[in-house]
Amino acid sequence: MSVTAAQTKPRLLVVDDSRVMRTAAKKMLGERFDVVTAEDGLDGLKQIKNDQSIQVVFTDLSMPELDGYGLLEKIRTDEDSGISGLPVIVVTGAENDEAAREKALDMGATDFISKPFNSTDLLARATAHANYQRERRQLAEQTTIDAVTGLGNQLYFQQRVKQELAFAARQGHKLSVLRADVDGFKNIFIKAGKEAADQILRQVGKVIAELVRKEDTGARIGLNQFAVLLPTADAAGAAIFANRLCRQVREMPVEIRGRKINVTLSIGVLTPDPHPGATPRSVLEEANLVLKAASDAGGNRVITEEELRGKDKAGLPSAPTPPPQAESGELTVDQALAMMAEGKTDLVRTYLPSLRKKLAPLLKLMSSEEKG
Repeated sequence: MSVTAAQTKPRLLVVDDSRVMRTAAKKMLGERFDVVTAEDGLDGLKQIKNDQSIQVVFTDLSMPELDGYGLLEKIRTDEDSGISGLPVIVVTGAENDEAAREKALDMGATDFISKPFNSTDLLARATAHANYQRERRQLAEQTTIDAVTGLGNQLYFQQRVKQELAFAARQGHKLSVLRADVDGFKNIFIKAGKEAADQILRQVGKVIAELVRKEDTGARIGLNQFAVLLPTADAAGAAIFANRLCRQVREMPVEIRGRKINVTLSIGVLTPDPHPGATPRSVLEEANLVLKAASDAGGNRVITEEELRGKDKAGLPSAPTPPPQAESGELTVDQALAMMAEGKTDLVRTYLPSLRKKLAPLLKLMSSEEKG
């Protein structure tokens, strides 16, 4: 094979202390990929740091010197975003396979393949992640869009939070932030695979995109983590939005391999007091504390900062009661009038269809009386 031919192929790194496994992987992948190998995690890490052309890493878990978990941790915590963002496919054995996958997923594994693997599975994983890595690098250079959902990515969201915090502090406006996690995502990923998990993320992203206003910002900021920025929305308005999002995700149809999957969200709602010292990091960390409370309470629910502060000594209630105006994503007429009096006309407009439906009998009666 000529040097030119090798350079035209995506480069993969296979890390395994078994010479037999390294040889087998090179044989299965060599026709389509430029395969380089390493005998252990330390050797693999050295190659990753010295070779920016590596696009995908396959690593065994049990190795001397530095095992697969250690290598994964080194990759994910590297200061170079090109390294920390590398797809890492963990090769697991039959023994304790599910437990090993869960631990690796917690540490940032991208995908899994079990021993003994065949050429079809290995090529499919390599091709999918090499293509994704190429597209991710292109997107990183050109945009701030999450490749899976089409929403903004973490960098974009942090930029928007910084801008809106400054604006809210200057103008004295309210600002709300939602953080949401897909409940049980690790289990879905492990049992159904990455393709099914991505399908769920895309559908959640679609629901968010359809709910946000033009001035709002929806983003995917982690593996199964979403965030929404709501300028000018107070705590009550943000809770309405969050409950509607929670309900629509719960009701969205998700079918994977002919089986219906129930998807739910845990959502934390934060309405910080804008001040010049607030930072995107501090706001997101505070919002994450509220999100954690929703997740710890069992998921499939919304918890606001006010509810978190008002919990009694026994802890959070098992099913926090949503604000009255958030039930079923609707407002009463009195609540709508009160919100308009506070200058929240734009938010009320969102609920005009349900308000018209409620008022229809009254309007019909008034019209008949006027004609009579």
